[in-house]
Amino acid sequence: MKKTLIIFTLLLATTVTGAFAQKSDVIHLTKDVFLEKVCDYKANSKTWQYKGDKPAIIDFYADWCGPCRKLSPILEEIATELKGEIYVYKINTDKEPEVATAMGIRALPTLLFVPMEGTPSGSEGFVPKEELLKAIDTFLLKKSTIKE
Repeated sequence: MKKTLIIFTLLLATTVTGAFAQKSDVIHLTKDVFLEKVCDYKANSKTWQYKGDKPAIIDFYADWCGPCRKLSPILEEIATELKGEIYVYKINTDKEPEVATAMGIRALPTLLFVPMEGTPSGSEGFVPKEELLKAIDTFLLKKSTIKE
């Protein structure tokens, strides 16, 4: 009886925790998914050709990087707030060094702002949320920053 009660309690705790857990809107990429959904640098190494259907931010990070850990919850918020307008991708450079090398990543964190057309723009180091939102509005979503 005691064993059954413990198992029931553990199952209940797991169910309740899962019910309140928030699903992330950030998309973690592997090399294969990057090649398929973002840019196939192997097939075309000379020019950038974005494969996505929405603008994107790509966060090149590592788990051991302090500024990366500080930026991560901000990107989670942005991914949720702008769901449907942009993608927020993350690539762990320790797990996917080939992608980082192919994209010329030399510092962490590095954010790559990827518009639907044209060349991506990069930013190295921690960026506050307000600056990220401004860059998203002007560079990715092409919203005017001039108030009428």
